[in-house]
Amino acid sequence: MANTAMQLVALITSIIGMIGTLSATIMPHWRITAHIGANVVTAIVYMKGLWWACAMFSTGVFQCETYNSVLELPADLQTARAMMVISVALSLLAITISVVGMKCTVCARDSPIKDKIAGTGGVFFIVAGLTGLVPVAWTMNGVILNFNNPLIPGDLKFEIDRHMKPGH
Repeated sequence: MANTAMQLVALITSIIGMIGTLSATIMPHWRITAHIGANVVTAIVYMKGLWWACAMFSTGVFQCETYNSVLELPADLQTARAMMVISVALSLLAITISVVGMKCTVCARDSPIKDKIAGTGGVFFIVAGLTGLVPVAWTMNGVILNFNNPLIPGDLKFEIDRHMKPGH
């Protein structure tokens, strides 16, 4: 019984993780910068994500624009897009495989390979997690390196969203 409960908790946790990966893939908060003009009225926050770039004005207007062409995008952004989509797809596949291998399901009941099916789902979860972790770490590394680069003007430097930092 404890094994079944652990499997259910692991499945729920993995579904939450997949939803988190999907939302990180969609949201434009990968790179963020703030430009404050001569007064607060002209304050603009620029955000760049995998799929679009957005601007939020101090008046509350939020405007997003998709990238015009995939071929115009830098290679790191194209790679991050692909890896995040693959991560979500692998997570969905892992959820499906894991449900088949769980002890509380009737799929493949009394089959000697049921535990191996569950293990295969776990391996897919690990691969999906690593596939999602690499582009996030790669992007954050680029943001940090560019932020500390003295050759880049201050209004062109991006940073990590302050709402995403631990402790806020």
